[in-house]
Amino acid sequence: MVDGGRSDSVDVTETDLRLSDGRQLHLYDTGAEGADPRRTVFWHHGTPNIGAPPVPLFPAASRLGIRWVSYDRPGYGGSTPAPDRDVASAAADTLAVADALGIGDFAVMGHSGGGPHALACGALLPDRVRCVVSASGLAPYGAAGLDWFAGMSESGIASLRAAAAGRAAAEAHAAADEYDPEMFAPADHEALATGWSWFDEVVGPAVASGPAGLVDDGLAYVAPWGFDPGQVAAPVLVLHGGADRSVPSSHAQWLADRCPAGELWLEPADGHISVLNSGAAALEWLVEHC
Repeated sequence: MVDGGRSDSVDVTETDLRLSDGRQLHLYDTGAEGADPRRTVFWHHGTPNIGAPPVPLFPAASRLGIRWVSYDRPGYGGSTPAPDRDVASAAADTLAVADALGIGDFAVMGHSGGGPHALACGALLPDRVRCVVSASGLAPYGAAGLDWFAGMSESGIASLRAAAAGRAAAEAHAAADEYDPEMFAPADHEALATGWSWFDEVVGPAVASGPAGLVDDGLAYVAPWGFDPGQVAAPVLVLHGGADRSVPSSHAQWLADRCPAGELWLEPADGHISVLNSGAAALEWLVEHC
């Protein structure tokens, strides 16, 4: 269950970070005051979202002494686009943020499209990342032994097949695409109407200036990621809903099997969003394993 609902008592500081290549990342930070210095969690957002950390999990994070840090992925919100980025590039951006904020070791948690980006940090920053949570996350496109599209909604298949056809096809599809309620399970619609209505706050701003970030995400998902999830030596929790129509649960099983220290939590009745009702328990797992 969502731990205590929303909390407006946690201040989130938003700043901009200029990177060495001239790009800008827009950052979010709940601050170190009251947090255990060993319990910083980088949040990696889904598609299409801005990077604000998940407010419904603030009560659990406060109870556990967790500091949230996150950023808008390139092309979203206040972050400069990087049209040729791959999933692996999230590791370098996350490292730059951690260094700028004076953060040493940290955990990473990603939801949906944020799952692969969290895994990138685990694979490519082994000296900094203590543990990883991937919730509702994709497996690599073309993963051996996985029927990648099986069980995915028709709209999801169409979007990702367009990305696989290249940028022009992905942009044309995004320009004409409409919301498909069938991409979500009944449990998701209930979650979106109640504790996870927070998504209204992060989806609208993500597409306010157009679908560029969404397109770049899609292209990255179906291209080589730049790492293998099997490289992640740190403990990995793979959290997934058995009724997920956006990313079928077979992706979760593949990831859990591939990661050397992978652990699968499969919630049979949950979908892509409602599985985040187990987010507080996932944070407790992070504290225990980090």
